[in-house]
Amino acid sequence: MNTMGWLVKREYWEHRGGFLWTPVWVSGVMIVLTIFGIISAEVVGSRVRVNGGVPWERIAERLNAGDFVQAGAGLDVAYVALTAIMFIALFFVLFFYLLGSLYDDRRDRSVLFWKSLPVSDTATVLSKIAAALLLAPLLAFLVATVAFIVLLIVVCIWAAIHGIDPLPAIGASHPVGLFARLLLTIPVNALWALPTVGWLMFWSAYSRSKPFLWAVLVPIFALIANSWLSVLGAPSLDRSFLMKDVLARLLFGIAPVSWLNGEGLNLGDSVGDSFRDSAGVGGHSNVLDKFDPAAVYGMLATPAMWIGVVVGIGLIAISIWLRRSRIETST
Repeated sequence: MNTMGWLVKREYWEHRGGFLWTPVWVSGVMIVLTIFGIISAEVVGSRVRVNGGVPWERIAERLNAGDFVQAGAGLDVAYVALTAIMFIALFFVLFFYLLGSLYDDRRDRSVLFWKSLPVSDTATVLSKIAAALLLAPLLAFLVATVAFIVLLIVVCIWAAIHGIDPLPAIGASHPVGLFARLLLTIPVNALWALPTVGWLMFWSAYSRSKPFLWAVLVPIFALIANSWLSVLGAPSLDRSFLMKDVLARLLFGIAPVSWLNGEGLNLGDSVGDSFRDSAGVGGHSNVLDKFDPAAVYGMLATPAMWIGVVVGIGLIAISIWLRRSRIETST
């Protein structure tokens, strides 16, 4: 266990730029853009007020409990949106990290050094998987949470300057509940991503050059070939099945919560419902409901989840065998 811990730390030290600094820079850009947006709103607001716009003081007087509940729902959506943006950046980091995870060692011949250490190929590969599926998403999520707190402070200061008490809106939001529920999605994300992890690591271990092209073009060419067979009237697979259950799972499964739009889970509808139902009793939030542990872990009862897990484990096992037996590249 201690060996595995050190191996994961090694992955973090070698890829700290992607695992840590990419989320930090993305969150920094979002904070700066928010501040610029507030400054722009102030400039535009001052011009509108001069031309007969409603002053902030009158807006503050007209706010009621329902408005603050709706603002709280907006804060929930903002938290999820910021996390989603962070995870979009994380997708690209993990995609290229996994593609290079076993190929780079062979390309620069450092694999010979790592094989000289008393560490098994299985432990090495599993540490890379743990870094990609657990460590990197956790770091990105924590950075997104800190960024949301900073943005919340900025917005609260802006509101207070104009005589609006932001505390009722914060009280109507669910930051603690969302934090806990989003955190609980990480294990489900890890299981859902196994086919993508296995697919990318397989080509990282197998290809002599350009693993990216092999990993991406093989399923795309398979989709095109299947379409040709369909046009010719020959037996072919369902295009929807190939797109959703094969191509998407092999290439995009590492996108956190990519399973949300499947098996009856649709985050887009919940975001809209959060505003429509925000005046409900207790500040009902459909965004919060969407990440209910019962709904999230209900994915573990779906065949799509476990078929993908089996495929992913099989590809990872082949990758481990390839790392043990294949060290040459074309360069």
